[in-house]
Amino acid sequence: MAYDNVCKYLVEWFPESFARWLLGSPVPLIQLQPTELSSEPIRADSLILLRAQNLILHLEFQTDPDPDIPLRMADYCLRLFRRYPDQEVRQIVIYLRKTQSERVYQISFQRGSLSHRFEVLRLWEQDPEVLSRYPGLLPLAVLAEPDNPEPRLRQVARAIAEMEDPKLRQELKAATAVLAGLTWTPEEISRVLGGLAVRESTIYQMWRAEALKEGREEGLKQGLEQGLQQGLQQGLQQEAARLTLSQLRRKLGSLPEDLSETIRLLPTEQLEALAEALLDFQTLADLIQWLRESSSN
Repeated sequence: MAYDNVCKYLVEWFPESFARWLLGSPVPLIQLQPTELSSEPIRADSLILLRAQNLILHLEFQTDPDPDIPLRMADYCLRLFRRYPDQEVRQIVIYLRKTQSERVYQISFQRGSLSHRFEVLRLWEQDPEVLSRYPGLLPLAVLAEPDNPEPRLRQVARAIAEMEDPKLRQELKAATAVLAGLTWTPEEISRVLGGLAVRESTIYQMWRAEALKEGREEGLKQGLEQGLQQGLQQGLQQEAARLTLSQLRRKLGSLPEDLSETIRLLPTEQLEALAEALLDFQTLADLIQWLRESSSN
């Protein structure tokens, strides 16, 4: 669900972009809290409720097919009707990753005489040109062309780079890097997007926390074989080392292999301290001096 939540954050921060895409006009959207439903939602952390005039828009982002989706849509619809009987409810499930599963074509729940229908959007079937028109949808545009994503990823990177607001650039670049990870390796993403100064972005930090929680963060697979807790710690350290080395190379250029290996072996706490300290480094000598002082403490 970590990738799904990146989309949730995009909806929260760019409601107008999603209104133009899904509703066809820049209708003001007000976010509703799941706690406003009359009973406890099944998955409150994944529920996105937006209110627009006489319409309630319920969005569900799914990385992969989920057999419980039809039931969940029917259940939420009844709860929303109970809470907002005069409001129209529109439910849309948006699948992120291309699949051959028939589940992504399910648009109804039926049990006996009970029948409920909802909408489904498969991102790989959407027009990437349409998605690229709106800032909040730029990270999704990459997933609209999963079979040949590089040209679109480059186009998205250029569009983000042209934005004037540095905070907006940072968040959208982080979201794009994360979602592109559904089909690309981190090395491929870095090659296309260039230097990713996203470590401090809100989206990246939220995604990372979710990924750690679910055991999905890159670098955890090997550790998970030795036990979840050890794997989480190892994955976190490996990711911190990779990001810190990347920042150091952008700051100082190529690093000697023995120095790189030393940094890879640093504990997570020291890597985080190094990531902050390197902003003041001017030469390789500054890095060497910092490592000496750090090891002596």
